[in-house]
Amino acid sequence: RFIMKKLLLFVVSAIMLVPTSVKADEGMWFLMFIERLNHRDMQKMGLQLTAEEIYSINNHSLKDAIVQFNGGCTAEMISKDGLVLTNHHCGYDAIAELSSAEKNYLKNGYWAKNRAEELKPSSLYVRFFVRMDDCTKRILSVVNPSMSEADREKAINAEIAKIEKENNEGGKYTVSVRPFFQGNEYYYFVYQDYKDVRLVGTPPESLGKFGGDTDNWEWPRHTADFSMFRVYADANGNPADYSTSNVPLQPKHYLPVNIGGVKENDFAMILGYPGRTNRWMPAGGIEQNVKFAYPAWVEGSKTGMDNMKKYMVQSDALNLIYASKFAGVANYWKNRQGMIDALSKFGTAKTKAAQEAKFHKWANQPANKAKYGNVVPTINKYYAMTNEKSRHDNYLQQLFRTSAFGTIGRTLGRQLDAYVKADAAKRAEMAPAILEMVDEMYKELYIPAEKDILAAQLSLYSKKAGYTLAPMVEKLAKENNGDFTKYVNAAFDLSIFTSKEKVKAFLDLPTEALLVNDPLYVLSNDLITHLGKRSDELIKAQNDFGASFRLLVEGLRESKIGEIKYPDANSTLRLTYGKVRSLPADKRNDATINNYTTLAGQVKKYKKGDLEFDLPTRVLEMNAKKEFGRYADKDGSLHVNFLTDNDITGGNSGSPVLNGKGELIGLAFDGNIEAMAGDVIFDKKLQRTINVDIRYVLWVIENFSGAKHIVDEMTIVK
Repeated sequence: RFIMKKLLLFVVSAIMLVPTSVKADEGMWFLMFIERLNHRDMQKMGLQLTAEEIYSINNHSLKDAIVQFNGGCTAEMISKDGLVLTNHHCGYDAIAELSSAEKNYLKNGYWAKNRAEELKPSSLYVRFFVRMDDCTKRILSVVNPSMSEADREKAINAEIAKIEKENNEGGKYTVSVRPFFQGNEYYYFVYQDYKDVRLVGTPPESLGKFGGDTDNWEWPRHTADFSMFRVYADANGNPADYSTSNVPLQPKHYLPVNIGGVKENDFAMILGYPGRTNRWMPAGGIEQNVKFAYPAWVEGSKTGMDNMKKYMVQSDALNLIYASKFAGVANYWKNRQGMIDALSKFGTAKTKAAQEAKFHKWANQPANKAKYGNVVPTINKYYAMTNEKSRHDNYLQQLFRTSAFGTIGRTLGRQLDAYVKADAAKRAEMAPAILEMVDEMYKELYIPAEKDILAAQLSLYSKKAGYTLAPMVEKLAKENNGDFTKYVNAAFDLSIFTSKEKVKAFLDLPTEALLVNDPLYVLSNDLITHLGKRSDELIKAQNDFGASFRLLVEGLRESKIGEIKYPDANSTLRLTYGKVRSLPADKRNDATINNYTTLAGQVKKYKKGDLEFDLPTRVLEMNAKKEFGRYADKDGSLHVNFLTDNDITGGNSGSPVLNGKGELIGLAFDGNIEAMAGDVIFDKKLQRTINVDIRYVLWVIENFSGAKHIVDEMTIVK
């Protein structure tokens, strides 16, 4: 799920140069360097905007319509009254929270008939990008090569705190200083957060998640992966906590919606918040992921998913409890297996190793040896030392990710620990928040399922993790022959953490001995402590690795051996451009050109009653009658999804796909499995972004759902 593309001449501190011929292939670029773009090349592809229309500090521009959605996805403003469009899977948590077995919006969909019917989730925010600037010289002036990594980090954090305070205007803005090029450069970003965000509508899950895990990361795709929200503000347009007196935000800029359709080689530009790429990762890191970390991640994820699914299929109520967690785990489970396959197939580690060998030769030339000579050996030594630990850590992390009780010692346990040590007055003050936390926690778990998840994960961890096991797990595994079922059942019976009633009883009569001897509390703390434990040898290796990785990136850029001209993604706003671009013909796709899919193709996948491929009867009927209205393509069909060759990654989910005029033509939501190595190395031939055609989005809202009043808010362009 994600997005980005190649287009600019880049300046670093003083100057960042990119190739003289800019083509649409790879790159995730800062908006502040937009004036450095090669406009001739971009205009040949179809760009009609000036740099100022894309990024301006003083005037409204395209960047004012792009928001980070709830800290993990991207979304865009699409009306003067604060309508926000993002992916269905980005709104999934909020939709699930607002749903119940009686009012199951996740399953059945929902469209507010008026503003009063818009639904407020407990916690949801959007973040607007205000401006950014380079602070590299300032940050690097407080460090020197003789510092340890810990001292370096401490000095940098102190300077970051000053920069944040200088730019937040007394708390009005959120300021984030981020490292780039492995800490060789620093930029600060100024944001404004709005926390009153309400659900306007969502298609039923049978459309919004059509294809489920089977189709995830696959093409051809047929998914209405979108949901819609509205941002509210106070009467003056400022951020405000939820209130019935708040009014829809009037954004500085919103995107017009173009329903003219797309065709092969049409210009496509995307702005969004890509989460994480690792294209500077050394060969040893790639090898470690492929052989040690990712296989453990995949197996641990699958174990958790299997034990959730056993209960999810039993009822709508149980499905709602685990739907969001399952979807998140499943997404990365398939992603990581795809990464293993793609990185292995393309021999990415070998390619990187060859580059590092070339760099090592350059690094040991007399002029470079003192600074760079030991960089590659130091990095390789670190990975050799941590291969087994990375496997161990990934098994344990998937236990934490799938079991609500794996981390109980640091969540509810920490609160109860503070409570039991407080005086009576402080306890009275703390109790309501703890009870609220417990209420929220128990909405998202089912004890029989949690027992199975924890027992299965402990068994897997004890048998497969290798390395040095957490002491308590090692002891229990020996005593129970690797079967944790009996222990977990007993622990749940005895624990104060397994029901709201037990927690409330503890609050009424807090006893420190009861808490510190609680079996789930003790187990959780043992696991968490063990994961964070590091020997002096490992601490030194991590210190040396951090310094060496930074030098590797600096040296690769200085020597020109490294060809990447942009920083890795790190959840900061980036721009990419490319074009609508097909993949080789595929018999699974009924489209004339393999760059789009149709509603007819979606109906062909239909399986009545299937959890992944069922469809509403109305969709079948409308397809049969070709009731596509103004959203039909020139060829008479309704286009569902389409492909571009943008450079994308997680976090770009929900990013707008824009034409040369800055009009919305689609919504990015996924990448293709063939190019799953894309977070590490960009494949110019195969890498694609999978997008929802905006015409399909509007058809679902207006024609299928009967919510034309929502579409009427938008500025529609043909």
